Amino acid sequence: MDNSPIGIFDSGVGGLSVFSQLVQLLPDENYIYFGDTLNLPYGNKTKEELIKITQNIFDFFKAKKVKAVVMACNTTSALTYDTLSPKYDFKIYPIVQTVAKEIAIGNYRNIGIFATQGTVNSHAYKKEIQKYSPNTQVFEIACPEWVNIVEKELQENEDSINNIKMHLDEMLVHNIDKIVLGCTHYPYLLNILTQFAPEELFINPARHFAQYIYQNLKENNILCEEKKHEHKIYVSANPKQFATASRLFYKVQEIEEIKLAVQS
Repeated sequence: MDNSPIGIFDSGVGGLSVFSQLVQLLPDENYIYFGDTLNLPYGNKTKEELIKITQNIFDFFKAKKVKAVVMACNTTSALTYDTLSPKYDFKIYPIVQTVAKEIAIGNYRNIGIFATQGTVNSHAYKKEIQKYSPNTQVFEIACPEWVNIVEKELQENEDSINNIKMHLDEMLVHNIDKIVLGCTHYPYLLNILTQFAPEELFINPARHFAQYIYQNLKENNILCEEKKHEHKIYVSANPKQFATASRLFYKVQEIEEIKLAVQS
């Protein structure tokens, strides 16, 4: 057993979708969530910039003596995991690599990926899915506006709805079997997406990801044995804005602490 905390990070509030799934499955764990709001959004940054940012966050978690780090961000998972993971001795769970393997098991004919520009440019989902299911066709579309739509709570804005529908129409022409919402912010646009397509068409990676982490921690016998758990939230900028936006993702009363931390 290991009572050390689990670190989770994303560029903003989107990773709270993974956090909330983990808390449901592992309510007794201690958690530290880091929202890098100073550098939001990640999708338009270079690989070199993201490696530096992610290394700073990993160093922050190392100082906090975590037992594992959950890369709830698809963009950093796609672009920095291979470079940085060998440099740290805690367990690291990258969302893209983990979820792609789970999706490939479904042997779908045509898979769609909605993601940030950085994730799409890396072709990480396509490479990982086809590694396990080479006959699956993967269609990737970047939706760079969607993170800000969620972070700034613009879901009801007519331009936002039109933008979401435009990308969905672009994807549906490929006779898609499933669409992966390849950014942790995107599941919070389901209420709009499902106005134009059935809900069962979409895959929320957070559920698959949290289930895998739960099973892996259990298999490695490093679950927390204490019943008194602690949840801490850190952000790198704009804590008040983060607190407001977080209400979409997680019960605010469960957030113990929102303060400035790592500056990238």
